[in-house]
Amino acid sequence: MADLRDQLDGVVGKISTAYREVGADDGASPVLVAVVQEFEAKAEKARKAVGGDDAGAREAIVELEQAGDSAKAAAEADPALGGSARQAVLDAHLAICMLKATM
Repeated sequence: MADLRDQLDGVVGKISTAYREVGADDGASPVLVAVVQEFEAKAEKARKAVGGDDAGAREAIVELEQAGDSAKAAAEADPALGGSARQAVLDAHLAICMLKATM
């Protein structure tokens, strides 16, 4: 579980970066901001679940990946979003996908 916690901490860091980048981007739509905010909320939920039972942690990781999928789709669909914010969301999405693949 400690290894999963360490990996998740790295993912949470990327999600936090994405949230900051999107929040600072004047071109980001309110919908994208809300979707990335939900991605960050799911990350905190997953962080709390890791350390509990394995089933709860796995479910939280799956929810986090789904939130990442939504954030990626929203970032790709937002035409006014700047490149660094878009890349931060894509990086966060890739990080959670890679984590889930190791489970």
